[in-house]
Amino acid sequence: MSSALLLQSLILGLLLGGLYALLAAGLTLYFGVMRVVMIAHSAFLILAAYLAWFFTTQTGLDPLLSLIITVPLFFAAGYGMQRALLSRLRPATLTMMSVLLTFAIALVIEGGLGYLFSGTQRRIQLGYSSASLELWGARIAVVKLVAFGLAAVSLLALYLLLKKTRFGQALRATIQHREAAQLLGIDTDRIAGFGFGLGLATAAVGGTALALDATIYPSLHWHWIGPLMAIIVIGGLGSIPGAAIAAMLLGVTQALLQIPMGTTWAQTVFYLALFATLMFRPQGFFGGRLAQRF
Repeated sequence: MSSALLLQSLILGLLLGGLYALLAAGLTLYFGVMRVVMIAHSAFLILAAYLAWFFTTQTGLDPLLSLIITVPLFFAAGYGMQRALLSRLRPATLTMMSVLLTFAIALVIEGGLGYLFSGTQRRIQLGYSSASLELWGARIAVVKLVAFGLAAVSLLALYLLLKKTRFGQALRATIQHREAAQLLGIDTDRIAGFGFGLGLATAAVGGTALALDATIYPSLHWHWIGPLMAIIVIGGLGSIPGAAIAAMLLGVTQALLQIPMGTTWAQTVFYLALFATLMFRPQGFFGGRLAQRF
């Protein structure tokens, strides 16, 4: 392996890890706030990607501008879903029943996309789609840099929102101890709705970033749900920093393994890491103290 190829793999792994971190952030919020396993999260990612593609084909504008529409729309949809559906589930069976409910929602989204746009693969064509930058012999696609930049800005905004605002304090209190938060006068049901909406808003951003450099089709979400679930388990359920660390490490590992093993086999690193986590540290390798602090 040449040094240029190694450097390119490392850079691509970091860029991919940043995207993974953004895509997994919403899943961490769902579980942290409500102990909900949101199977439909990846379906909403693909829905956002389709909306970005449709926006660009109809207007000719950059798909990033579609976020002005999709982020508020997804936030409202997440709030409504939590208040109208998930809040009605019994606490004793919430986690199990949320899997079935969100699985059904994922199927509805997939079926709706297939009906409206057919199963034909779609891809956004941009003026900078084929552009690349050269860094010490490594060539990096501009769209990957744009997607990483979008992920970095979004995660920073999410961090500041959770750490520096009263809403963020209330949300973190709800994540850490719901009953204690209620004793302090926090309306945990309302906060849970906003937290769920925030998680789905990250799906709008993540789906748009994904659409910049990916071919999309209605059933693509099944390809993403496994790796994203592995990331939040490895990082520690409920820990956004833990999920970000796990995403970066797995992204780099996957990129390095793609050279000798190919793209398909390299993705098995997510499942091998998941098995190791469940065997040796079920609470997650980056959870524990990080999860409590965040």
